[in-house]
Amino acid sequence: MQPEPALRVVHDQSDSVDLAAAELHAAQFLEALGISLDSESLRGTPGRMARAYAELFSPRPFDLTTFPNDEGYDELVLARGIPVRSVCEHHLLPFVGVAHVGYLPGERILGLSKLARVVEHFARRPQVQERLTKQVADWLAERVHPKGVGVVIEAEHTCMTLRGVQAAGSSTVTSTLLGTLREDARSRQEFFALTGVNP
Repeated sequence: MQPEPALRVVHDQSDSVDLAAAELHAAQFLEALGISLDSESLRGTPGRMARAYAELFSPRPFDLTTFPNDEGYDELVLARGIPVRSVCEHHLLPFVGVAHVGYLPGERILGLSKLARVVEHFARRPQVQERLTKQVADWLAERVHPKGVGVVIEAEHTCMTLRGVQAAGSSTVTSTLLGTLREDARSRQEFFALTGVNP
């Protein structure tokens, strides 16, 4: 099968990143919370904070290459357990978990690694899990034109486990189903069974 010309997916914010300003404000933030930066181990912390958040908010570019579905494959394609690492936009604390992303192919199929790339692309920014789940599903539907798309994300939010209610061990599950996976009960049941999630 010959691939179609790859679509280069880039989210370039390099022009808008000012690490020096971020480091300065990180130092002011820590000092405002009463944390002294005088010790050798903390002196470089503002710079490390700035670089860490810049990395968390910068998705890597990737090529979205699809291939003709010459064999007419019409069963579910599912990638389970894709790592998810993002930052809650309400507290700027991490949430971590896994995504299960599946689709029913139409005229084209997608390289499996690209499902993980799409998840990472939308996770690398301040997020809420509900929006992240829908963005991944909508993006795949718009660019691959499958018969159906399903996305389930299971994650632990440190804004809930480390602070506030401190509900250690709790996880949040969100799902978005489009096309046949939403409309057809048997397809929907198969998708959830293969993800191991009980709706």
